[in-house]
Amino acid sequence: MNVVTGILLKLASTLLFATMDVLVRSLGHAVPVGEVVFFRSIFGIMPLVIFFAWRGQLRTALHTRRPAGQAVRSLLGVGGMSLNFASLARLPVADVMAIYFSAPLMTVALAALILREKVHIYRWSAVIVGFIGVMMALAPHLSIGQAGALSAAAALGCVFALLCAAFDAGAAIQMRRLTSTESTASIVLYFSLMCTVAGLCTLPFGWVWPTPGLWIVLIAIGIIGGASHLFLTESFRFAPASVTAPFDYAAILWGAALGYVMFGEIPGPLVIVGAAVVAAAGLFVIWRERQLGLKRRQEMEGPAATS
Repeated sequence: MNVVTGILLKLASTLLFATMDVLVRSLGHAVPVGEVVFFRSIFGIMPLVIFFAWRGQLRTALHTRRPAGQAVRSLLGVGGMSLNFASLARLPVADVMAIYFSAPLMTVALAALILREKVHIYRWSAVIVGFIGVMMALAPHLSIGQAGALSAAAALGCVFALLCAAFDAGAAIQMRRLTSTESTASIVLYFSLMCTVAGLCTLPFGWVWPTPGLWIVLIAIGIIGGASHLFLTESFRFAPASVTAPFDYAAILWGAALGYVMFGEIPGPLVIVGAAVVAAAGLFVIWRERQLGLKRRQEMEGPAATS
């Protein structure tokens, strides 16, 4: 495995995701969320189909043994994407990401509740600390100051960001179930197809005809989103997920930098500290998972070596 290549691909993926979020943020309320979901998905499918066809994986991507399970994962993903886009219309990019990265911590809790996985005190402690960090990031937006209407909109954005994290945590749990029988290509492709259909279903609720500038942004959102999935998937070919996972948190840095360049957004002190706490808690969970994985591997190799 070329670990460095895997890490670089993961960093490129987080940069593309952050770029997509900044483009969504630039739309504001000019385009309905359902319409943005449609364009993100329809133009995101194109690089995926081209890539899978080039790799000879298109038939594998279309094959599924569990259509109902794919539908559940896709619906959770559609909900998460819609909530993410809605939160970006109301909050700075870095703030949304700081809240969103509570999703891996929620996954730990859901794994214990739904999958009945054993979660010990170390990971529960990380979850609690992580949520303290999330509350710190939320605090500036939940106080009613002089701009009451703005604070109300920001508070709604916080709710959307938290719900997005919850939906994505649920999608991660469902993906764990699917990977026992379904290929990664299949999960990614069916998710994109479902998002396209779900976005199109919002057409009767009032889409807008994009201006030439909006067409460019919407198409870019789709292509960049699809490319980010490809980089993410390819990173796993070169390095284990336990190695590349910590680099997910680079997205917070990308988001803060791009938010400042594009919109002059500067994260407040509480948001910065809160994001750092969330990242530290998430990294601890990743480290703990890696230690447990090594321990299980040693226990399995031990009896084999003595037999």
